[in-house]
Amino acid sequence: MRRYLVVANQTLEGDELVQAIGARAEAEPAEFFIVVPATPLVEMWVAAVMTPYGGAPYEPEASVQAWELAEERLDAAAAQLRAAGATVEGEVGDRDPIRAVEEAIKDRTFDEIIVSTLPRRLSRWLHQDLPRRLEQKFGLPVTHVTDAKHAAR
Repeated sequence: MRRYLVVANQTLEGDELVQAIGARAEAEPAEFFIVVPATPLVEMWVAAVMTPYGGAPYEPEASVQAWELAEERLDAAAAQLRAAGATVEGEVGDRDPIRAVEEAIKDRTFDEIIVSTLPRRLSRWLHQDLPRRLEQKFGLPVTHVTDAKHAAR
């Protein structure tokens, strides 16, 4: 059985990610573990506007909101994928996607990482070269999907 680690936040229910997961689930027995980095909303907005000029301020209240929103997204996406026949588990992770993946990998093994991001002009993760960094750090193949719904904006 193949095991996939899915890393996504704002694009968690995007068509491209759902299709990528669906194709793998149809091809062979597979399990999916979703990690949703709890990126504060202020950080997401400021990073989209300011990147590459600087970071975003850290606000404790924003972290609580980010965690709650990440849980909602995770629950909705997991339900959607289970309804489509996929075996899915998941967790909300650290606001830093590298640390979130470290935590997810600590007690589990995976065959591939699937990273879903906003388009390059909006994605802090792509400006940080997240797909390549994950591949180098964890030695797993990384597939990157971009949410086309956001690309049209």
